[in-house]
Amino acid sequence: MDVDEADTPLDRWEQRAELPLFYASLVFLAAYSVRILAHDVDVVWREIAFATMLLMWLVFLTDFVVRLRLSGQPLPRFLRTHWLDALVLLLPLLRPLRLVKLYTTLQRRRDEPVLSLYARVIVYAGLGAVLLGWAGALAVFHAERTAPGATILTFGDAVWWVCETLTTVGYGDVTPVTTWGRIIAVGLMICGLALLGAVTGSFSSWLIQVFTREDERRPPEDRRPPGASS
Repeated sequence: MDVDEADTPLDRWEQRAELPLFYASLVFLAAYSVRILAHDVDVVWREIAFATMLLMWLVFLTDFVVRLRLSGQPLPRFLRTHWLDALVLLLPLLRPLRLVKLYTTLQRRRDEPVLSLYARVIVYAGLGAVLLGWAGALAVFHAERTAPGATILTFGDAVWWVCETLTTVGYGDVTPVTTWGRIIAVGLMICGLALLGAVTGSFSSWLIQVFTREDERRPPEDRRPPGASS
């Protein structure tokens, strides 16, 4: 049986929509960046950015509704099996978390993987860290810049704080003081631990694989443990 014929309507929709949705998420992020960083420019540009964000969110909402209809599942069950879709609908800045889904969708169009498993993990972690870091810096800067007693007063402070948080260093020189800022901090801590764990585990596994291959290529007499008799 042909693989394409075995695909469900939901699978076909995801294959067609995932890449455009990723581009839409980048547009959303760019518009949000303008909305937050260009607060000194003409209000018209900020309203255009807001309208763009709203339009992209409506695109995400339409995609969510289509996925729900094509799945044929009731809403509670669909939410249990597609919780990430619901999460990024409520918090569109988290759409970079769908990078794995995007790669899987694109990979279905090829016979062989473009990247090895270890390269895929590192690339995903790197892109995820950059996109989530940028979104987190924007969000925490928006929440903190006018708060009483805030230490994150510029976007540069926000970027520095995000680097500290994602890498789990946490110098403590700048810290969020608002409730939303601390919620963002918890999310970034969790994401940072997950990304670092994925990269570290993948790199360690790759090293073990390389050393194992080198050991297998050595002559049998060279594999005897030290001190063994000849």
